[in-house]
Amino acid sequence: MSGRRRGGGRRPGFVARLPAISAALVAAAIVAAAVPVAVAVAGASGPIRPVRPVVLASASRIVAVGAENEYADVISQIGGRYVKATAIMRNPSTDPHTFEASPSVARVVASAQLVVQNGLGYDTFMQTIEDASPSASRKVIVVQKLLGKPASTRNPHLWYAPKTMPAVAAAVAKDLSVLDPAHRPAFRRNLSYFDASLHAWTRAIANLRAKFKGTPVATTEPVADYLLQAAGLRNETPFSFQADVMNGVDPSPQDVAAEERLLSQRKVKAFVYNVQVTDTLTESLLAIAHRAHVPVVGVYETMPAPGYDYQRWMLAEVYALRTAIARRVSAPKL
Repeated sequence: MSGRRRGGGRRPGFVARLPAISAALVAAAIVAAAVPVAVAVAGASGPIRPVRPVVLASASRIVAVGAENEYADVISQIGGRYVKATAIMRNPSTDPHTFEASPSVARVVASAQLVVQNGLGYDTFMQTIEDASPSASRKVIVVQKLLGKPASTRNPHLWYAPKTMPAVAAAVAKDLSVLDPAHRPAFRRNLSYFDASLHAWTRAIANLRAKFKGTPVATTEPVADYLLQAAGLRNETPFSFQADVMNGVDPSPQDVAAEERLLSQRKVKAFVYNVQVTDTLTESLLAIAHRAHVPVVGVYETMPAPGYDYQRWMLAEVYALRTAIARRVSAPKL
């Protein structure tokens, strides 16, 4: 195979005619943080659109940017009405590995008082913009550094790890309190709400682990690998295959054959694939899974919206995994 998608942008995700997990179902199982949310989005369907620099509505409203919309969502939940948060990456057709920021996006980032970015090479454009518009007062949270992850960390999808967002939220609350000391009590209160709202997700992970620890699954990419590990599921797909698909490199014939056998011989109980990025290889694997009656679970690199916040999104992914394993029902799309 040749001409893989990382160098030329993402292709539309493959969606099978199978049931979806509804946001309403997830909302019924979670007590979300009761804080006002104000998230602006840089980009919509198609290529990221030019956006105007964020303008403060009042002197007390902090301008913040999340490189990915899941981080912008958490900023908004902690900051509430005192923060205007803009998400740069939220378009399912946009590849963070090849993203090039427009001048208007650069202006949004340059105006930010608080920035949260992933690191690990996932959103390097952010550092480029920040270096070009230095500010001594700007607070920048690099999640990789916050978690103490070395540059050699193989999987950059840090937001799927249960310990990531509590750490991010705490760091956001701390920095917002420095930027706006008068509203420190509100930020601390919102942080408590946010932490409490994650309990439904962590309980669901614990229940999945208790019931299905060691269950074999296959994946196309390491998008949800941290979640699979937390749930005690065994990913049978060679990491070399996952990394090649993630980086747009043709996997070796041996790895492709191994992946096909996992599905065709029904050696796994679920097939987890990246909804946002498919090509002829992943589409052929989805077809094999369908023929072999292996349930398919779709996962995302950016938070699906509307209808989800970070907590509901993560909980929906756990429900989808449990439904696939326990009931053999696919959830290829949230």
